[in-house]
Amino acid sequence: MPHGREGGGGSKSDMILEVAILDLIPGKRNEFETAFQKAAPIIAAAEGCISHELQRCVERPDRYILLVRWESLQHHTERFRKSGPCQEWKRLLHRFYDPFPTVEHYEPIVESAPSKSLPLTTRSDEPDGVH
Repeated sequence: MPHGREGGGGSKSDMILEVAILDLIPGKRNEFETAFQKAAPIIAAAEGCISHELQRCVERPDRYILLVRWESLQHHTERFRKSGPCQEWKRLLHRFYDPFPTVEHYEPIVESAPSKSLPLTTRSDEPDGVH
């Protein structure tokens, strides 16, 4: 079944954001990023996965944050975690973590609309003393 809204029947109010702080064993960054590139299609194809992103911390380069939007909590905890593809995900990635990550789920409260392009201003356009 394809991922995204068309396959799971979840409503926007059911959407969940999975947040995982990933602390790596020092010195494993490049190897982890390569493994994540292999693992990314697994989660992207998971039923109920809307989107995912991985970001590296600027202040702590061995720390990453994984953000996954799911149609519902059950899509992550019941369907993906109990699936065969999840076992491959774990095989590829779990060996890099120290300590093992805490995963939490968040529900939307306030969402902003995508910002529209606004004209750029320059300092000469601003009143004196405002920067």
